[in-house]
Amino acid sequence: MTHVTGPDGQPQAPRLPHRARLLVMAAYVLLTAAVAMDLAESPEWTVSPVLATAPVLASIGTRRPRVPLLVGLGALALVAPLALADDEVPLLVHLTSGFTVLAITCVSTANVVLIATRERELLESRSVAEAAQHTLLRPPPERLDGLRVAVRYLAAAAEARVGGDLYETLVTPFGVRLLMGDVRGKGLAAIDTAAAVLGTFREAAQVEPSLAVVAGRLDAAMGRRRPGEEFVTAALVEVTGPGRAELVNCGHLPPLRCRPGRAGGMAVDEVPTHEPQPPLALLGLAGGTYRGRPFAFERGDLLLLYTDGVTEARDAAGRFYPLADRLATMPDAPPAALLDRIVADLLTHAGGELSDDAALLAVRREQ
Repeated sequence: MTHVTGPDGQPQAPRLPHRARLLVMAAYVLLTAAVAMDLAESPEWTVSPVLATAPVLASIGTRRPRVPLLVGLGALALVAPLALADDEVPLLVHLTSGFTVLAITCVSTANVVLIATRERELLESRSVAEAAQHTLLRPPPERLDGLRVAVRYLAAAAEARVGGDLYETLVTPFGVRLLMGDVRGKGLAAIDTAAAVLGTFREAAQVEPSLAVVAGRLDAAMGRRRPGEEFVTAALVEVTGPGRAELVNCGHLPPLRCRPGRAGGMAVDEVPTHEPQPPLALLGLAGGTYRGRPFAFERGDLLLLYTDGVTEARDAAGRFYPLADRLATMPDAPPAALLDRIVADLLTHAGGELSDDAALLAVRREQ
């Protein structure tokens, strides 16, 4: 369920599904019919206890405490005419009905206040997390030392699911260096970890000639934080001389290389890498060091880095999003236009909502 805010920025109740609205309307109709029948029929029985359902019904689908309060007070006021109409019913029954209506009115009103307060706090927490995340993930320039670059970040629809996906593009003395990563976990803790990774990468990428050493420094920085409690998958790419690039894959999904193909589509393949290498913070457990592997990145090629929020998005039948297969059917286009197509196709596949944050970074070589 997604939070809805009003003009004042306060949370509003989400719109009830159609079937739920029908059930609530049916309950109101039944309640009205019961009261009308009580007033018209025998004075020996009463339905006044049923009035206690009115404030409960009124509290469904609202974040305004006065709604169940006013409806409950209106139901309480109906107890008196029912008591007069049903004069053969013991007075104690009507008094019990009145106290029941009053008690449930108080409970329903308090429940609406509690839900609205919690949603407001959650909304404020998410706003702070998103602001911190946007500060960390700076949008890259459209052109970067012979490359055309585009980024798209999709936040999950579920509440407080601000994730730890991260990316960076840097011009360094050793070439353009790219980073795409995914922190295990969600929320502010994940953003704190992402900030540590980005800070280390921005410093190390400018001074370390070897991309593998940069990855090692990221791993060491992660290991000094809370060893064994968190890790980050990451793909580091260095674009150097004409037609050359290098990949260090730290347990991340392999980047996709796209080239113009036949019939207006694209030829898509995974960038080759060495045997699996551990995520950041887990290198000490696996032993050894990170290694980079060169690959061809020619003029006109497009490189796509992404997180598992893309490939693990499911459709109504539970099938994962087939990114490489879908890419192969899309026409060759500039990075920004291509990412817009992917995002639109991904959201259609997932029914308009993602269960996890998703990041995509597309880089086309123009020189």
